[in-house]
Amino acid sequence: MPEPPAFASQYVSMPHRDHSAELGMWVFIATEILLFGGLILAYFVYKHAFPQAFAEGSRHTDILIGTINTAVLLTSSFLVAWAVEIFSPATVKIVTWLLVGAACLGLAFIALKGIEYRKEYHEHLIPGVDFQFAGPLANGVQLFFVFYFIATAIHAVHMLIGICLLLTLAIISRRAPTTRHHTALHSAALYWHFVDIVWIFLFALIYLPGRAAS
Repeated sequence: MPEPPAFASQYVSMPHRDHSAELGMWVFIATEILLFGGLILAYFVYKHAFPQAFAEGSRHTDILIGTINTAVLLTSSFLVAWAVEIFSPATVKIVTWLLVGAACLGLAFIALKGIEYRKEYHEHLIPGVDFQFAGPLANGVQLFFVFYFIATAIHAVHMLIGICLLLTLAIISRRAPTTRHHTALHSAALYWHFVDIVWIFLFALIYLPGRAAS
């Protein structure tokens, strides 16, 4: 009985399969750029309309947690990039631990974000739930936190998806690593790096403006 081909019938070769997978991920990332780009554009529009209120809202975010989370994500990106670089049957155990480590750092990011959300809940900074802010800037500050919660919640969902991808690839690659798994890992790494880059933009927009002006 002949062995099944290493690639599906719509591909002419394994490189064609791998390039198609990478192109598909880039197309997906392009659609995600439109999503986050729209949010960031809205942020700049309303920040221009309420500059003082947005600066005041920024000062009420937790810069320590934001900074730690930025370091956590940058470290996780390094681990994923390392895993892609050394991927081979001989290094499968190291690759597995690198992916598990990156996923654990992702979970640490989510946990810290949850702590930050809890802190903001107790400070009555959640619009539509229990927002309380005294002074003439209250409406603008509330608008800042609308953007803050929408943008960071959408980012957190993307983080959870990325964590599931990394853990799945860690399990699959450990059992029988192949070039197909390397291609899948490369595509997942592109996604993970994109999510990290989005956070860097959000960190700069959310945590820094009010403090930079003070």
